[in-house]
Amino acid sequence: MAKGFDVRRQTGFATIAMSCFVILYLPIILLVVYSFNAGTSIAIWEGFSWRWYVSAWDNREVQAATVRSLIIALWASAIATTCAVLAALATTRQGTFRGYTMVFAMINQPLMVPEIVTAVALLIFFAMIKVATGYTGLFYLIIAHSAFCLPFAYMPIRARLQGMDLSLEQAGMDLYGTPWRVFRRITLPQLWPGILAGAMLAFVISLDDVVITEFVKSAGQDTLPTYMLGQLRRVVTPEVNAISTALLAISVVMVMGFFFLSRTRK
Repeated sequence: MAKGFDVRRQTGFATIAMSCFVILYLPIILLVVYSFNAGTSIAIWEGFSWRWYVSAWDNREVQAATVRSLIIALWASAIATTCAVLAALATTRQGTFRGYTMVFAMINQPLMVPEIVTAVALLIFFAMIKVATGYTGLFYLIIAHSAFCLPFAYMPIRARLQGMDLSLEQAGMDLYGTPWRVFRRITLPQLWPGILAGAMLAFVISLDDVVITEFVKSAGQDTLPTYMLGQLRRVVTPEVNAISTALLAISVVMVMGFFFLSRTRK
């Protein structure tokens, strides 16, 4: 009996795989290591020190950018997750309907269109509103991030809804439960892992975004990633490495939480 095709046993596969991992992760490992460098160089090791973490912690600009990033990410993830729940319910509990494909495409549009195109479009749109209203607050960044994060929150929520047993919801409706009561008592408790996973993924995407933020923000509205980008244009010190390592740690924790929550089955 012929054996099945196993790509792992093909000549050169292991070498290519290991090369990809080295190219991908070695720069990240070096960034983390040099964030503990005692000297000012980002390429010459001068001893272990927490110096740059303390410097970043005491930096008022970093503090302001961090608070701003967290505010935007929290609001954006909350708005995107709420909209994603409603969209997921409409596309999984109502069956197919006229315009279903268009609705699905519109929800996932930020994933299909290059981010730079979305950023330029938002820049033009919000610039018109800013001129007309005179308002230049964080509202524009929150809305822009919410729109961009929507499909990232939608995917795990929709997947969770599709994997749920409909018999419990049908039984609730057979017992004269209103749609809201059935959702609150039956659907929502089962949906929570998907909602939390979607919210965490949206939070990470918003926290790490650079392109849309750079185009939409007004003066004095730097987030942590755009602040770091500005520093890279000036003098690069291991303080940027320390901030990057902190962001990396937050992202890893959130993504791991998303992974475990998305696997939850009750």
